[in-house]
Amino acid sequence: MTADSPLGGRLEDDDYPAYTMGRAVEMLGTTAGFLRALGEARLITPLRSEGGHRRYSRYQLRIAARARELVDQGTPIEAACRIIILEDQLEEAQRINAEYRRAAGGTNPGSD
Repeated sequence: MTADSPLGGRLEDDDYPAYTMGRAVEMLGTTAGFLRALGEARLITPLRSEGGHRRYSRYQLRIAARARELVDQGTPIEAACRIIILEDQLEEAQRINAEYRRAAGGTNPGSD
């Protein structure tokens, strides 16, 4: 996790294709203002094209879709962002725990 993006650099091979804001808005069925609000809440930091235009990876669009879902259910945007960050942290913790358990279990594949 970084100061600019609480979800860290989880873009790896999901970077491309990166969608323009217009295409992202269309795909999510939302508004540019909603995506900007997610940026202001520091949930997603758009990639920048050579011309300085905002672009979003598929991973970022999945995060935005989850945020849109929570907001549509009545969750304030700031709370939705916090929920998504905590969900992501829980997922990461579970992944690390599973790796640790596999390593500690040696060659026994049924120890999970």
